[in-house]
Amino acid sequence: MSEPAIESLFTEGRTFPPPQEFAAAAHVNDPSVYDQAEEDWQSWWEGHARQLRWMRDWDTTLEWTPPHAKWFVNGQLNVADNCLDRHIDAGHGGRVAFHWIGEPGDTRTLTYQELCDEVCKFANALKRLGVGKGDRVNIYLPMIPELPIAMLACARIGAIHSVVFAGFSSQALVNRIDDADSKVLITADGSYRKGNVVPLKEAADAAMGATDRVETCVVVQRTGNDVPWTQGRDHWYHEVTADCDAHAEPEPMDAEDVLYILYTSGTTGKPKGIVHTTGGYLTQVAATTKLVFDLKPESDVYWCAADIGWVTGHSYIVYGPLANGATSLLYEGAPDHPGKDRFWEIVETYKATILYTAPTAIRAFMKWGAELPAGHDLSSLRLLGSVGEPINPEAWMWYHQHIGGGRCPIVDTWWQTETGAIMITPLPGLTKAKPGSAMRAFPGIKAVVVDEQGKPVPPGGGGYLTLQRPWPAMLRTLWGDDPRYRQTYWSRYGEDVYFAGDGAKLDEDGHIWLLGRVDDVMNVSGHRISTTEVESALVDHPKVAEAAVTGRVDELTGQAIVAFVTLRGDEETSDALAAELREHVAQRIGKLARPANVLFTPDLPKTRSGKIMRRLLKDIAEGRELGDVTTLANADIVSQLAESSKGADE
Repeated sequence: MSEPAIESLFTEGRTFPPPQEFAAAAHVNDPSVYDQAEEDWQSWWEGHARQLRWMRDWDTTLEWTPPHAKWFVNGQLNVADNCLDRHIDAGHGGRVAFHWIGEPGDTRTLTYQELCDEVCKFANALKRLGVGKGDRVNIYLPMIPELPIAMLACARIGAIHSVVFAGFSSQALVNRIDDADSKVLITADGSYRKGNVVPLKEAADAAMGATDRVETCVVVQRTGNDVPWTQGRDHWYHEVTADCDAHAEPEPMDAEDVLYILYTSGTTGKPKGIVHTTGGYLTQVAATTKLVFDLKPESDVYWCAADIGWVTGHSYIVYGPLANGATSLLYEGAPDHPGKDRFWEIVETYKATILYTAPTAIRAFMKWGAELPAGHDLSSLRLLGSVGEPINPEAWMWYHQHIGGGRCPIVDTWWQTETGAIMITPLPGLTKAKPGSAMRAFPGIKAVVVDEQGKPVPPGGGGYLTLQRPWPAMLRTLWGDDPRYRQTYWSRYGEDVYFAGDGAKLDEDGHIWLLGRVDDVMNVSGHRISTTEVESALVDHPKVAEAAVTGRVDELTGQAIVAFVTLRGDEETSDALAAELREHVAQRIGKLARPANVLFTPDLPKTRSGKIMRRLLKDIAEGRELGDVTTLANADIVSQLAESSKGADE
């Protein structure tokens, strides 16, 4: 980047909260783990790989020809075997793998043996339908048990799955089908969303009508609504599995065989097909699940409250927990349906011990009020996690106090679709937490904050986050586009340094504070100001529940800051409060960070997974025509914001 003085963005601003002490002791973490990993990081990863079951031992731990890595070269294993059969063979077939809760209130419990039986049946059904090793299978399902079953069935026979979030539009599905050249699609008749039936099969049909690639469509009967049907192409899931054997031999897979493709969108251009392989990926998601969550499979009830359509669900709902033999919760619906205390009902009913969720959700809980969790017994919780974006210290403290009862460690994790697994995080029992900081790299990971020239910054400095050592779960390439892989991730500082695209700051202790994407930075009068820090300063105000900021073109300053603010509870909007919030930001960060506009809104435009769509906010701020809003959970809020922004005064 050519813009001036990015270091000032990360070294100026408000002070950081002090470390938090916790009485909770770690059960699996050893203080020497960091030293052990650093002394011989390849051998350390080898040790975690050997906790899995291999059909053939590897010849070489790592082949690194930047920017391409191969881990556990020539080793063979099967992911489904490691997630299911290995635990059954150890005598744990009766342990619960998933407690599933449907949005309407229906429930289902699957033990490891029952899950394995269902996976084998569907694996045999897929083989009967002509699916084999290396074939690509798109999965377009809501959060129902058949989603992990389908993923594991693909893994069992060596097919490559590509999950598409069920909230995505038919066009998004078409793009992913075409790019992966998928001939098979797995979907459902419909899904539930806040009491309504979403016609998923209709969206799937629209996608299949726009591409001629799909030859076979398997449909799960979830809602019972009437759906269009194409004879010869469409098959009911329950019919194709009805007479299938509950035994299917797991296919031996090379450690570097592709396990899945997961698409992530940039701000422009076609989605990027992130490629994750088998042995290294499973090694790291298993290791991080065990150490980061201090997991005790025999007693924990673990809940990652994400959607499997995103990488968080792949790694920390399906593969990581199952590789560790954990009991997990799987929830279909929205966090505020049928009531805004739905999460806390689930925690109380199933006595969840670990909750891993997004800062966006936490801020929504704050907005809804502390009396909701206070009305439920959350004493079973012993550890909390944060994922998806940097968590502001105010949300961290609220989470700690009102959900964790002031006693639970919080693991604030940084990682990406591309990294596959957690990369920066506290470890419970070992790391003093600082509210809002991901703290330090996971053992074996080399994370370095560098300046414009690629030189490491000292404590107190800031710049760009890089990864300067290969890691087992790393993406191997972009599906069908290796030049884009090199250009996007490995060109800025050389082909042996991964550029994460995130800004970060080191505090005086050398701990890492993530500041969001570097393209989420506004240039105001030549000074680069982080959207994350402005948002955090706004949420620090006692009347604010949630905030999102963006920049709009300004003839005088280059960009002006526009803040979209949701207030807590029954707080009322006013010009006086808007002025107060502008001054609050100025006091916390500096006058240059003072928003030019403060727009009050009852909600922010979010995807169905809870991500704020900042692209739309920028379009609104600059008065541009809005693009596709079909992925939003609350599309109506966009038109309201656009209308209110027209009359906003600077």
